[in-house]
Amino acid sequence: MDLILWRHAEAEPGHEGLPDLERALTSKGLKQAKRMGKWLDSQLPENCRILASPAVRTVQTAEGLGRKYKTHAELVPGAAPEAVLQAANWPAGRETVVIVGHQPTLGQVAALLLTGEAQDWEMKKAGAWWFVQRDPDEPVVLKAVMAADLVVK
Repeated sequence: MDLILWRHAEAEPGHEGLPDLERALTSKGLKQAKRMGKWLDSQLPENCRILASPAVRTVQTAEGLGRKYKTHAELVPGAAPEAVLQAANWPAGRETVVIVGHQPTLGQVAALLLTGEAQDWEMKKAGAWWFVQRDPDEPVVLKAVMAADLVVK
């Protein structure tokens, strides 16, 4: 199974009166999402599943990919790393899954996959980490880490 963790792009700061789930991407964030989405689209198989948090900023990031996606209530800010893996059907799934989500959860998922322990690892805004596990008896492999500012415009 291939699992791609994609952190939402740069979002507006939170402020009083604005619910966290309604924070939108900045103009820079929209560009980051489109740039990373273009790179991911060139790498992903046609039949992958894309799941996004219902937050506005993650939906806007997912839209940068230009493919169909579904929002998943279990991917909200503060979700447990195990809930993210369950939503992706990791490692039992047969298809490639892209999770568009939040920090610190995505960093915790990355740490859990590679070390067996959910630690607070930093994941850059709009960054994507690509994990692969072909056989349950073999270790998880980190196939790629890509930052939005490294993607050719």
